[in-house]
Amino acid sequence: MNLVFRSAGGPVKRRQSQRIQLAREAAELLYSKQEKEHKQAKLRAAKTLGLSFLPTNAEIEAEIDQIAEEREGSARAQRLKLMRLEALKVMRALHVFNPVLAGSVWRGTARYSSDVDIFSYADSPQEVLDTLIENNFHVIRTEKHTSKKLGAQGGSSFHIFLESTSSNLVEVVVKKRASVKQPQRCSIYGDKIVGLSVHQLETVLESNPNQRFIPT
Repeated sequence: MNLVFRSAGGPVKRRQSQRIQLAREAAELLYSKQEKEHKQAKLRAAKTLGLSFLPTNAEIEAEIDQIAEEREGSARAQRLKLMRLEALKVMRALHVFNPVLAGSVWRGTARYSSDVDIFSYADSPQEVLDTLIENNFHVIRTEKHTSKKLGAQGGSSFHIFLESTSSNLVEVVVKKRASVKQPQRCSIYGDKIVGLSVHQLETVLESNPNQRFIPT
């Protein structure tokens, strides 16, 4: 038994090392914006390193997080707090639309190129757009997205991009009211995207502005 364990230990450790190296390579591609999607970054990294397996999205995200810590330093934590404060201003204006802070600003893993992602719920996207304009937010552009994955109720969403006081865009996603109780599952961590409500975000900013929400 001991002989089998020792003979298997080398390849196992080598495989683990290769997984980390592969995840790091993919993370570099995403962090530097050479690739936009995890899938493409994985495939390109595997081809570059000559490996036949792929890392998970969570493994890649862990490496991106490490890269951001190494290169952005203390400015990263300061930026996260400012982005959460900016999100709160938008969410307070949209309080009747049940806004939720999502994405990396919710998770606490935002980096220099991250956007502020806010979900809102209304059957008329125009109502949300009008509310933002009435509250003096500068709308850069709007887009309509359709996805078969979300089903008939939540198959379409309206995206409103706002000018930010920082260099990071604010993206308000307007979904159908019926989808408010149908949270999506995160493609990176596999958990439900619950995000932070206005009250929850206020509490976080008061108690721990850099708090993270990543499944263990």
